Formats: sequence, C-alpha cells, structure tokens
Amino acid sequence: MTRDLDSRIDRVAFGENGLVAAIIQQWDTGEVLMLAWMDAEALRRTLTTGRVTFWSRSRQEYWRKGDTSGHVQYVREVRLDCDGDAILVKVEQVGVACHTGTRTCFDDGDLHACSGAPDAAEDGRG
Repeated sequence: MTRDLDSRIDRVAFGENGLVAAIIQQWDTGEVLMLAWMDAEALRRTLTTGRVTFWSRSRQEYWRKGDTSGHVQYVREVRLDCDGDAILVKVEQVGVACHTGTRTCFDDGDLHACSGAPDAAEDGRG
C-alpha cells in the first residue's frame, strides 16, 4: 500500500519550493472554492485521511481546513493535471471555504474581463 501511495505522489511535479497548487472544488456542483498549496506530506495526508491538508507558506506548517473554524473539507476525489503540476481536489465542503466568511475565495474581485466568443476564423469554420 505504501509503495502504491509513494508511486502516486511521485507522479506530481512539485515546484522548486517543493509545493504544488491544489485547486479545491465542490464535488457535486463544480464550484471552485479555493486554491492552496501542498507539499508531498500534505498530499499524503490528504490521500490517506479523507480530509484536505495544506502547507501554509506564511506559517510554515501543515493545516487542515476546518480544524479551527469547523468548516471542514471531506475528500471525494483527487486528480492530477496532464502536466503533473497542479492538483484538483473535489470535496464536500461543510460551511464556508474562505477565511473571510464567504462560500468561495472567488466571490469577490471580479476583474471585469471582456467576454468573448470564437469567431469563424478562430474556431476553424472560416
């Protein structure tokens, strides 16, 4: 079991700082809740405990979502992207995900991007 777990973790392309971005998504709605960071040990804990564990870059310590707030994230699925340099963690979020008290960390800060649609030349029809 440990060898299998190690081989799964070895597939991750951790950055120079030993971390990988972890995108946290509500499993049933697809809502993006937050982005945080994991090192190999945080990923190991996430894969083996059923709770999401992160590495805090500011505090230089591990933390589990909900240990102090009660807003727990239960793991439903963990996926690695095609380049191996980002992780998608699908969770059952209990309570809010953001430390500001909002459901998602992406509730604020709309950058008002121009919405676009492919034209005939861009999508191969032209």
